[in-house]
Amino acid sequence: MERTLILLKPDAIAGKFCGKVITRFEDAGFKILGCKMISLTPAILREHYAHVADKPFYPEIEKFMSSIPVIALVLEGDTIIATMRDMLGVTDSRKAAAGTIRATFGKDVMVNIAHASDSPETAEKEVARFFKIEELFRY
Repeated sequence: MERTLILLKPDAIAGKFCGKVITRFEDAGFKILGCKMISLTPAILREHYAHVADKPFYPEIEKFMSSIPVIALVLEGDTIIATMRDMLGVTDSRKAAAGTIRATFGKDVMVNIAHASDSPETAEKEVARFFKIEELFRY
């Protein structure tokens, strides 16, 4: 079983799409191990987006991601990382395949509903960044 971190971004919260998106995750058979609403600080955002923190567009990401709280989820399932990325669609919502979450609810490359881990190694780091072990549940 794989785990992945999902961040439902400010546009998902503001657009009231969270329930619809989470329903898609559950309908795909994924199990929710952790869920919480959090405000993202500049420090956590800089760590999370370290791979682009030195890019000229990074301040826009930080402003957007800290504009309102996000919902952080840890989900588990067989091949969840690849399946989740297929469900979400490509990062740029304007180029996402019809029926994907980003094509349905997103607007562009940043306003795209959700962040999802891109590999099992990244998922473990991201889960640890946003969740304490006692905040994850098995049932």
